[in-house]
Amino acid sequence: MPVTETAPARILVVDDEEHISDLISTALRYEGFETQRCGSGREAIKAANSFQPDLIVLDIMLPDLDGVEVGRRLRQAGDWVPIIFLTARDSTEDKIKGLSAGGDDYVTKPFSLEELILRIRSVLRRTRPERDQSRLQVGDLTLDQATHEVRRAGTPIELTATEFRLLAYLMENQRRVVSKTQILDHVWGYDFAGDPNVVETYISYLRRKLDPLGAPLIHTVRGVGYMLRQADA
Repeated sequence: MPVTETAPARILVVDDEEHISDLISTALRYEGFETQRCGSGREAIKAANSFQPDLIVLDIMLPDLDGVEVGRRLRQAGDWVPIIFLTARDSTEDKIKGLSAGGDDYVTKPFSLEELILRIRSVLRRTRPERDQSRLQVGDLTLDQATHEVRRAGTPIELTATEFRLLAYLMENQRRVVSKTQILDHVWGYDFAGDPNVVETYISYLRRKLDPLGAPLIHTVRGVGYMLRQADA
């Protein structure tokens, strides 16, 4: 049965400081999200209708309508898209005001991009329909954890149990660099006491089975770890 790739979540980034919206959008695209950005409240309302985002990162201090008012108008119009408010205001009163206007979370400036992305993923897990977690796909490579089947371009690939776990972990973290230590912890177990070079050995095993069927998917990031991604990604 063919595997349908889940469409990336759409994130609307609204901030009148262009360098901030650009920074957030760039980081989100790197994480595999589809993004659109704008710099005012009225533009945000229009974009919410046209872009149909799965989540909005919404600055409160905007030049026309503030973020709280944008959230209130979206809710009044029946649009319940999740909103994460982003602002320099960090008082309890401000947080209550934002959350009362329909916000799902609240992040204060200055903020960590890593924390913001984690909060976005957390909100999306609660609000976006769950994909079939047993099936993973990257380009023409598919892996079914329920049936233990792996195919590339429709061709079945036989993997050992360890190779299968390693490939699944790389696919779950597609387009992210994972270190040798992370791989050992997740594939072999945190108490693994063997030779850490086993990771390199099994990466080479996977490459021998995957690469003859298409462009290389597993890339070495020297001094850091490994990344699985499509050649054109």
